[in-house]
Amino acid sequence: MSELINNSNYRKEKLKELILRLHQGEDPARVRSELISTLQQVPYGEVVEVEQELIDEGLPETEVLRLCDIHGEVLDGHIDQSASQVIPEGHPVDVFIRENREVLQMVRKAEMLLGNLHAVTENSFPDHVMKVHECFNNLMDIDKHYRRKEYLLFPYLEKNGITGPPKVMWGKHDEIREQLKGCIELLRAGEMKKPDLEEALDIIFLPVLKALADMTKKEEEILLPMCMDVLTTEDWWSIHNQTLEFGYTLYDPKVDWKPEGMPAQAYLNTGSSGEKGIIKLPSGSFSAEEIMAILNTVPVDMTFVDRNDRVKYFTQGEHRIFARSRSIINRDVRLCHPPGSVHVIEKILQDFKSGRASKAPFWIQKQDRFIHIEYHALRNENGEYLGTLEVSQDLTEVRKLEGERRILSYIVK
Repeated sequence: MSELINNSNYRKEKLKELILRLHQGEDPARVRSELISTLQQVPYGEVVEVEQELIDEGLPETEVLRLCDIHGEVLDGHIDQSASQVIPEGHPVDVFIRENREVLQMVRKAEMLLGNLHAVTENSFPDHVMKVHECFNNLMDIDKHYRRKEYLLFPYLEKNGITGPPKVMWGKHDEIREQLKGCIELLRAGEMKKPDLEEALDIIFLPVLKALADMTKKEEEILLPMCMDVLTTEDWWSIHNQTLEFGYTLYDPKVDWKPEGMPAQAYLNTGSSGEKGIIKLPSGSFSAEEIMAILNTVPVDMTFVDRNDRVKYFTQGEHRIFARSRSIINRDVRLCHPPGSVHVIEKILQDFKSGRASKAPFWIQKQDRFIHIEYHALRNENGEYLGTLEVSQDLTEVRKLEGERRILSYIVK
């Protein structure tokens, strides 16, 4: 029997047979038991090959998608990764894995909150729901993780003839995104009662948390090792340089990975005379280095939200008033605010887009500091809405000023 277990063709045929038996409705527990007793460990590459072959042989992708979770349960813990490679810190695969750790922590937190629902009193229920809402808001950040897979990873697999598994995984992404949206909408309504949440637990809330956790396994046991085998260093460098366009999920890399021999990333190339990294405007021009220094030196915090309500940029001054990390890039701005204030953010955005307003000022006391916050609608020369700029400034010292201090009084100490 051992010579059969070590035979790739045998393993793949047996795995294909097991999947088809699942397709025909056989008990997953029985199939799993047979898998364990006959195959012991299945190399991840063979799992991918079998899935691709089944699709090529006519099993609809939609059916493979329907069986995806059952496949995962059957194969859980029985996919051989003994040849896995060492991943340098900051590498796109390292980032995916570290994001998964953060996602799993948030899943566990949400599961704990939902699991303690029976002990929540009527008076404390609104606060409890808000905490659950915040967890699901954070989990919606998985969209950026999934879109990087879909638009940066999958094309390289498809170029290498691996088309079925990415399509199946993309389908699971769409299911998870829709379920998360449904959870957030229910929680955002503000009228959910404890019996309503309890009724929805097994229908939508717990299943999507399980799906999120299962997807991290599928990535780390199958997708990412496969990508490490297929993609070149040049491919990974290209993916790394495009990652910030999509944003990170609940994690901001501490190391900026750069493989040896790869050219430095050009941040900008918009000069009309072929100058790299030059932005030309009607009133002048500057390099990427210069504009970055200007924006980070202006004594205000600025955050730019585009016309689609996605956070696209924030300044990185030495003393920021409100902490920011690159994990918010490309995030829906509504998810960056506490649930209790989301309706205000939506109202501001609606008024800016409709033209009803162009500015929304606020001021708060942050410990002993006086902070002025102002939202500005950005419009082009035709008055079309481009996005919103949030500007925050610490005016504590400015408010204390009296009299004058003219430029001639400047003395270098």
